[in-house]
Amino acid sequence: MSALFVQIRCKPGTAYRVADEIALRELHSELYSTSGEYDLLLKLYPPDGADVGKFINENLLDIEGIERTLTTLTFKAF
Repeated sequence: MSALFVQIRCKPGTAYRVADEIALRELHSELYSTSGEYDLLLKLYPPDGADVGKFINENLLDIEGIERTLTTLTFKAF
């Protein structure tokens, strides 16, 4: 499957704790802190055939401190 990028907005003061929890789950290929509307940018490769929405809901959105996410699916790298 292609890469997914998930932008994560955290509740104020929780970005580092959220990032630590994501890192412990070993879901990601890369994880960055960012400026702007979202606090974190997560790059991951879900398992082949995975239901993307279900994968994100079950593996990421139960982390306390996540306020909102924006998921971008990729198709082709140039």
